[in-house]
Amino acid sequence: MKFRTRSSAIIGTICLATSLAFATAYADEPAAPSQAAADVALTEVATAQNPTAGAAGPDGTVWIAERAGTVRVLDDRGLGEPVLDISSETTTDGERGLLGVAFDNEFDHFYISYTDLEGTSTIDEFAVQYGAIQADSRRTVLTQTQPYENHNGGDIKFGPDGYLYIAFGDGGSGGDPQGNGQSLDTLLGKLLRIDPSGGEPYAIPADNPFVDDPDAKDEIWSYGLRNPWRFSFDSGTGDLLIGDVGQSDWEEIDWAPADSEGGENYGWASMEGTHPFRGGTEPANHVPPVHEYDRTGLGCSVTGGYVYRGDAIPDLQGQYLYSDYCDGTVRGLTIENGEVTGRSDLGVNGGEVVSFVEDGDGELYVLALGGSISRIDPA
Repeated sequence: MKFRTRSSAIIGTICLATSLAFATAYADEPAAPSQAAADVALTEVATAQNPTAGAAGPDGTVWIAERAGTVRVLDDRGLGEPVLDISSETTTDGERGLLGVAFDNEFDHFYISYTDLEGTSTIDEFAVQYGAIQADSRRTVLTQTQPYENHNGGDIKFGPDGYLYIAFGDGGSGGDPQGNGQSLDTLLGKLLRIDPSGGEPYAIPADNPFVDDPDAKDEIWSYGLRNPWRFSFDSGTGDLLIGDVGQSDWEEIDWAPADSEGGENYGWASMEGTHPFRGGTEPANHVPPVHEYDRTGLGCSVTGGYVYRGDAIPDLQGQYLYSDYCDGTVRGLTIENGEVTGRSDLGVNGGEVVSFVEDGDGELYVLALGGSISRIDPA
């Protein structure tokens, strides 16, 4: 996916690449039936400078990350002035920049995920007091060298278990030339799980799946990911959903239940979705996506969202919403016991959708790289 505005100006080249079109849950099974779409509208509530990510903040606020390195707070008065500015420490070359933000579950700490001037993925922590960042408390929690400018991933979330999850892509280029997706001796191509408050600079949860494997990185929660640009936890069930960007043919959404013990292998680069990639052999422990779609439509890069748990749109309850950077249509999936049982087109288009944000009440916002921040409202 190229980060761009609707104008002809190229803002960056975030090659999150590949497809859209409604597709099957599995290539050899019937597609899930279409379901009646909830009647919704997108209400633009603010405009930012290339927003990339967001997080629910204290006192009903939503904190918005702008790609060049600023963080601004959205409240009832609109989008405020920056409360954090690291623009001198990052770059928007390639797929770089300020890529993720998160609060811990008590709003005591604020975390940012960005690439530094050398392209190294960096997770920093700030203490928060009375809803304000304490700049002098800043510390670096984790870093990861990136061999290329693309597939940085960069999303961060705290899970229901109170641990910090970090998504890194496979290191970039194309086709995973370093074999990082299937290699357990690197953090690239992985979803990580750490305890930032349990040690210096962090602790490894004792029940992480590979802590007893001398040939694997202890931080790894799951692997076989190409570029897990956006992931989320269902605030109603705790289930994990990952939008993993494809190479050239298939976009995928991966799912794991709340009671997962981790260790899932989502297949990259042996598999792209449910399909062998360049003659690859499906791993015996491959966990296929819960949903995939091909590139016969307008899409090119899946943008994972959230399961809707707000109160404003009852007909949308329990649906997982997602979009695509190139297509922009907001779509929904109903997932039951790890299977898609219904799918819908909500009939609204968010533009170049790069992220969704869930506020403290479970309502959802759509971020378009061109600048718009829109709330999903009843029509």
